Amino acid sequence: MPTPVRTAIVGTGNRAQLFTEGLAKRDGYEVVALCDPNSVRMAFHNRMLLAAGRRTAHQWPPARFDEMLRVERIELLVVTSVDATHDRYIEEALRAGVRVISEKPMTTDATKAQSILNTVRETGGELAVAYNYRFNPVHRRVRELLAEGAIGDVHSVHFEWMLDVSHGADYFRRWHRDKANSGGLMVHKASHHFDLVNWWLAAEPRIVYAQGQLAFYGPDQRHGYARDYSRVHGSSAALDDPFALHLADNATLRELYLDAEAEDGYHRDRNVFAPGVSIEDDMAVLVSYDSGATMTYHLTTYSPAEGYRVMFNGSRGRLELNVEESTWTMPNQRVESARGAVHGDLAAPTAGRTSITLRPLWSPPIDHTVPHDHAGHGGADARVLAALLDDDPTEDADVADARQAALALVTGLAANQSFTTGQPVPTSDVLDL
Repeated sequence: MPTPVRTAIVGTGNRAQLFTEGLAKRDGYEVVALCDPNSVRMAFHNRMLLAAGRRTAHQWPPARFDEMLRVERIELLVVTSVDATHDRYIEEALRAGVRVISEKPMTTDATKAQSILNTVRETGGELAVAYNYRFNPVHRRVRELLAEGAIGDVHSVHFEWMLDVSHGADYFRRWHRDKANSGGLMVHKASHHFDLVNWWLAAEPRIVYAQGQLAFYGPDQRHGYARDYSRVHGSSAALDDPFALHLADNATLRELYLDAEAEDGYHRDRNVFAPGVSIEDDMAVLVSYDSGATMTYHLTTYSPAEGYRVMFNGSRGRLELNVEESTWTMPNQRVESARGAVHGDLAAPTAGRTSITLRPLWSPPIDHTVPHDHAGHGGADARVLAALLDDDPTEDADVADARQAALALVTGLAANQSFTTGQPVPTSDVLDL
């Protein structure tokens, strides 16, 4: 049997569980090192490894990351740390000859993104970014129809994504609320969607114009939903607040965050209306592509329902995708996922329909809907792990490399710039791709 690939995971929060579990199930890999500023969270992941019948990994602080790569003889690094820290770990690993898998987004600003691209070019190293939405069967069917020419040449796309007041609110409870950490939702969340459009159209963004605002979350809003507390745990005012996340009610969230607070002071359950929010919650974007197509995009983070609608208009008709992740939001719901996930792991109890409809010119509509169970990001999580870890040639072609990850990122980076300047931004002014 071949020697297992010596693997390290840097960043041992909630999303890292997907990789810890996936690696532990594969005999071709051994997680030999964990790196995180918090030893409590690393211990949680070590318990996951033990539960899977694996040996525990050595625990390393970020200050000794370079030493960890050398001493542990790391061959594969998985980066699931705070988004703004990705660049350091990616670049140092690539220079050490280590293969890298990074969670999306690749990084959070143009300077860091350019540095990563330059490092990939200089080292010839391998960097893959886990854009899992490419692996959802629903999204793959849309791509097949477009590639087959079902609507001819695609001229325009309208893309609306709605996050409900549970999932959407979660970005305003945690470290993502600070744009310095996350790049804002144009980078952290919408890069998923921008990557899908690039992939669907086989096109690259050229000019971006955007407007964004903080309309619902944060302090001093007029709607009257805000209650006077800083964080949920220990607050009587938060007990029946529909915007509150109760860490103590979920074993995973309690172990990963509440039990870990004493070590680093990080609060995962901030009041979504408390001061300190520097990201937008309502964003509109207009993008033009090198194919000649345009896209109008809107992201709303305080919707009563969750889901997305994408409409493609072409020379031979129209293609429509509609996904209802939830048809309404139940108030005061506790997190049921064993992974402590607010969204994506389990299907919402109020999930609705998914449909793919082709509307050819001068012909009745044709249903192209494929099964969609709403859990595990529509089956995408398992498939992206297979593509990243199993060398499956049927999946490998859809793994995003560094340049494709940068093309997803550049639309959001240009949008952030446009928010500030009020002007259209050529993507060539943002990154040298």
